[in-house]
Amino acid sequence: QLQLVESGGGLVQPGGSLRLSCAASGFTLGYANIGWFRQAPGKEREGVSYISSSGRSTYYADSVKGRFTISRDNAKNTVYLQMNNLKPEDTAVYYCARDQTGRGRLLRTADFGSWGQGTQVTVSS
Repeated sequence: QLQLVESGGGLVQPGGSLRLSCAASGFTLGYANIGWFRQAPGKEREGVSYISSSGRSTYYADSVKGRFTISRDNAKNTVYLQMNNLKPEDTAVYYCARDQTGRGRLLRTADFGSWGQGTQVTVSS
């Protein structure tokens, strides 16, 4: 089975940091472009960040540029999302997914599959 598992979410105060992990099972993560998405209550799922299989290309939504950093360790079959200076509007369930079309850098949900179960990030004082 092709599966992704997100972890690392939690409750943090505004201005705090979290590092999310996306681990692959059933396929070699190093072969796949990976995207991070998030979905807040009552809102559509939105793209957050993207990283190519090699790690040499990354893309970010405007809302997180300068605050979030995507990276990967292919030896550990894991992609990370370092989130700094978190804001209440970052509160959402965060998902990782595999680019199925080769156009994942556009951060369109329809281009992705093998979605994980999500990890909750709550930013609140």
